[in-house]
Amino acid sequence: MSNEIVLVHTENGVATVTLNRPDQRNAINPEMCDAIRAAFDQVEADPDIRVAILTGAGTLFCAGMDLKAFAGGAGDTILFGKYGFGGFVKRPRTKPVIAAVEGAALAGGFEMMLACDMVVAGRSTQFALPEVRIGLIPGAGGAVRLPVSVPRVRANEILLTGTPFGAQEAADWGVINRVTADGEALQTAQSIAADIASNAPLAVRHTLAIANRAHADNDAAHWPENDRIITEIAQTADAAEGARAFIEKRKPVWQGK
Repeated sequence: MSNEIVLVHTENGVATVTLNRPDQRNAINPEMCDAIRAAFDQVEADPDIRVAILTGAGTLFCAGMDLKAFAGGAGDTILFGKYGFGGFVKRPRTKPVIAAVEGAALAGGFEMMLACDMVVAGRSTQFALPEVRIGLIPGAGGAVRLPVSVPRVRANEILLTGTPFGAQEAADWGVINRVTADGEALQTAQSIAADIASNAPLAVRHTLAIANRAHADNDAAHWPENDRIITEIAQTADAAEGARAFIEKRKPVWQGK
C-alpha cells in the first residue's frame, strides 16, 4: 500500500478514492482534508470519470476527526476548511459518489458517508455519531442531514445517545442501501458504479442534481446555524474535557460549560 494518505485509482470510468491512514483508523487531520479535496477535484475535472467510490484502507472506513489534531488546535481547519469537514461534506458535486464501508463509520466518518449519494456496508460494520459523548455536536452534517434521511425519532435516538448500531439496522432505517458479506462492500459498490457508468453521463448528472435538490435546499437553510453552534461548542470547557478524556482513555467529567 502506498504511503500517500489518500489514494485515487481510476478504471473504466470509476474513480476509487481510498482514505489511507489505517494505523490512525483513517481519522481526518488537516493533511487528509487537503488530500481528499484534491482527489475529488480530480474526479470532477476528469471527463472520463463518471462515478466515484469513497472507501477506507484497513479494517475501518473512518473514525472521524483526529482528536489529537483537534486537541492541538486544528479543529477549525478540519471542520471549516474549503468544502467543510474532510474537504468533502459540503462539496458541490456533479458525479455520484458511493461509500463502501467496512468495520465502522464513526462521527465525522459517518457524516462523510452521509454526504455520499449511496452507501454499501459489510455486515459487521458499526455506525455511530458519538460526538455528544465527547462534548461536541455532530457538526459535519449529522444534525443537518440525518433528520431528513430517516424518521425524526430515529434520527434523535442516533444523535442524542451516540449509541452504535449495526449494518442491518442502518439498512432497515434507510441510512444505507445494501448490506454485504464482510469484505465485499467495495466489490458491491464497484458493481453499482459500473451500472451507473454504463448509462448516459449527462442524464446521470442531471438526474442526480434534481434528486439532490431538496437536500441541497435543506443544507443551505441549516448549515449556517450548524456552523455557528459547533464553533461555540468547540470552545467550551466540556469540549476540551471530552477530547482530553478520549485521549487519556477515561470517563469525562462534565461541567455544563
